[in-house]
Amino acid sequence: MRLKYLPLDSRLYRYLCQQRTGARDPVLQALQRETAALGRQVSKMQISPDQGSLLTLLVAALEVRAALEVGTFTGYSSICIARGLRPGGRLLCLDQSPEWTQVARQYWARAGVANRIELRLGPAIPALQKLGRGARFDFAFIDAQKTEYDTYYELVLPHVRRNGVMVFDNMLWGGRLGRGPLRDPAGRAIDRLNRKLSRDPRVQSVLVSVADGLQVCRKK
Repeated sequence: MRLKYLPLDSRLYRYLCQQRTGARDPVLQALQRETAALGRQVSKMQISPDQGSLLTLLVAALEVRAALEVGTFTGYSSICIARGLRPGGRLLCLDQSPEWTQVARQYWARAGVANRIELRLGPAIPALQKLGRGARFDFAFIDAQKTEYDTYYELVLPHVRRNGVMVFDNMLWGGRLGRGPLRDPAGRAIDRLNRKLSRDPRVQSVLVSVADGLQVCRKK
């Protein structure tokens, strides 16, 4: 079978990022610059611009009223999700860093979405365990501690409505998957979850090669 895919270089990726709605959004561009100033090891946790646009599109197309984000960092993804919400929609963000989420709060205000977002500080697993039985989400974005991804999945899935969507980031783990055994605990956890999601009868899933890989799951 002939494989059909297109390797990206910097020229083509720049072109790709330019051909999208809001490609020159001043708030998101300013947030990118401020996050980059934190240093490469920290700033690499920010999602890519094309991922952000895809999140906004998905949330808008699904007419999401209630969204959940696990792992907020400096706020790029939460702005993108909040912008796609239906009027009156709400986004619940879980993160344990007061320092990074303070940057997020500033940019939520600049983007005009602060009134749509609730931030709960602290470790994600206890916060998810404390969700009320009646908590329901149309959309969830997971981008936090990789070794905890499977636990997040099992805790979040019961709160996702039928036909709701969950999206996991970094699911290609820098291209290191599929080569054989991994020593990295985070890489092993991601590989196990990818394989689990592809076989889980509770969801329909697809792993797409956007940035570092997005696993998109629809709850059946």
